[in-house]
Amino acid sequence: METVYKTKGTCSTQINLDLDGDIIKSVSFTGGCNGNLQGISKLVEGMKASDAIARLEGIRCGFKPTSCPDQLAQALKAAINA
Repeated sequence: METVYKTKGTCSTQINLDLDGDIIKSVSFTGGCNGNLQGISKLVEGMKASDAIARLEGIRCGFKPTSCPDQLAQALKAAINA
């Protein structure tokens, strides 16, 4: 299932997800810190969405109330509940 999520409060503006049930097949970010976000994307590929959510949710970027990893967790939760 392919999903597009518009991020809120981060330098990245969008997350594209491809899930196979609860397994993350691929993730790509638009904008943000390219190298770091490519790394996060590769690390979560093949992982259960529920495990990625547990690890990434609540991470903050500096003084912001969210971060790109936290927004990925929110995107995964939205995709699972869609």
